[in-house]
Amino acid sequence: MSDARAPFLLRPAQQGDLTQISAIHNEVVRPSNAIFTELAETLEQRRAWFAERTAAGMPVLVACAGGEVLGFASFTQFRPWQGYRESVEQTVHVRAEHRRRGVARALLEALIAEARQRALHAIIAGIDGGNVPSIALHESLGFKQVGLLPEVAEKHGQRLDLLLMQLLLG
Repeated sequence: MSDARAPFLLRPAQQGDLTQISAIHNEVVRPSNAIFTELAETLEQRRAWFAERTAAGMPVLVACAGGEVLGFASFTQFRPWQGYRESVEQTVHVRAEHRRRGVARALLEALIAEARQRALHAIIAGIDGGNVPSIALHESLGFKQVGLLPEVAEKHGQRLDLLLMQLLLG
C-alpha cells in the first residue's frame, strides 16, 4: 500500500485499472450506503461500464500513487434525452484507507474542470442523505442542495433518502 500522504497523480483510467476500480466500487458497496445496492459487481460488469463511458466520450479518471488506484471518478449524461445534453451526473469513490486526504476533492475538481471545458451547464450528484462527509465535500466545491427524495431506496433493511445536489457551471 502506498503512503496515503504521498502525492498522487490524476489521469484517465485505462483497461488495466479496471480490476482496482471494481474493487473500490465493491468495497464501497458492502459497508456503506454510498451506492444503493447490496450486490457486488463483476469485473465484466465494470468492463462494460468503462466501454460504455468511453464510447460516449465521457471521462473516467483515476487518482493513483505507486501503481495503486486510490479512487476513481466519472460523469455521464444525467438522463438519456437530448434536452439533458448539457447536464451530467458525477460519481466519485475512494479506497477506504485514502479517504479524507484530498483524493475525492482532487477527482471532483478535475471532473468540474472537464465539465467546464466541455461547456456543460450542470453537474448533479445523487448522495445518500446521511452521508455527511460527501455532502460537505460537495458543498465546499459550490454544489447546492436542490432536492430530497425521502425513503426512495432500501439497503440493509434501512430506508434511505436520496439527496440531489447541483453545481451550475455558467
